[in-house]
Amino acid sequence: MKRIGAHVSASGGVENAPLNAKKIGATAFALFTKNQRRWTSKPLSEENIRKFKENCEKYNYSPSHILPHDGYLINLGHPEKEGLEKSRAAFLDEMKRCELLGLKYLNFHPGSHLRKISEKDSLKIIAESVNLAIDKTEQVIPVIENTAGQGSNLGYRFEQIAFIIELIDNKERIGVCIDTCHLFTSGYDIRTKTAFEKTFSEFDNIIGFQYLKGMHLNDSKPDLGSKIDRHESIGKGKIGIEAFSFIVNDDRFEEIPLILETPNSEIWAEEIKLLYSLIK
Repeated sequence: MKRIGAHVSASGGVENAPLNAKKIGATAFALFTKNQRRWTSKPLSEENIRKFKENCEKYNYSPSHILPHDGYLINLGHPEKEGLEKSRAAFLDEMKRCELLGLKYLNFHPGSHLRKISEKDSLKIIAESVNLAIDKTEQVIPVIENTAGQGSNLGYRFEQIAFIIELIDNKERIGVCIDTCHLFTSGYDIRTKTAFEKTFSEFDNIIGFQYLKGMHLNDSKPDLGSKIDRHESIGKGKIGIEAFSFIVNDDRFEEIPLILETPNSEIWAEEIKLLYSLIK
């Protein structure tokens, strides 16, 4: 089945995230396991961990349907030593937090070269950062999210993501998340059936569907290829509703978390119903 949800609040404790997901009729969800705008946060308590697991079990959220996201400050491709070390330490902490919660994935934005080194050198640093985190953890799979390519952010072309994967030592512990807004604004069209099939054929040929662990379902305020990252509610942006119909009726997207990050959280329940209503 299709597992559709949203990036819900974990305010008051991570254990509240499954409750918030249930309230909107989600069958999957995303969360931050710590404050996403700070380098450090207090450790998860035994009570946080126990209640989170209990609530996930109570509402039938398995680890494969949960897509936690790392913090916004992390840049695994940072060109400077201090920034890179802080980013790697914070990423490892996020990986370990996921491990404590019994989670399977950690979604992350690849990184940015900050216009100080070449794209290729920064991509190599990203891969090295991921390898270091994998070596120091046991089962969590880092999941690379494609970006819009805004500023100096990397991961906006399938070839860049494939380059990172190629440098990962343990291919069993790497995955990909496709954000539809980022996909569109980085230049990949999905608005018609022909364009949709062309884009995902390219994805399969360059990266491979075996690496797809989840998706972020977002319409786009900016135009195709604008490289601007601004999400819009489903069906209200430049992508349009038809592309989301293609996704929910495609067997290649079965049983992976399909996560809304649309701007109006008050209509997430309606958007989830809308997406389910598109299934033929």
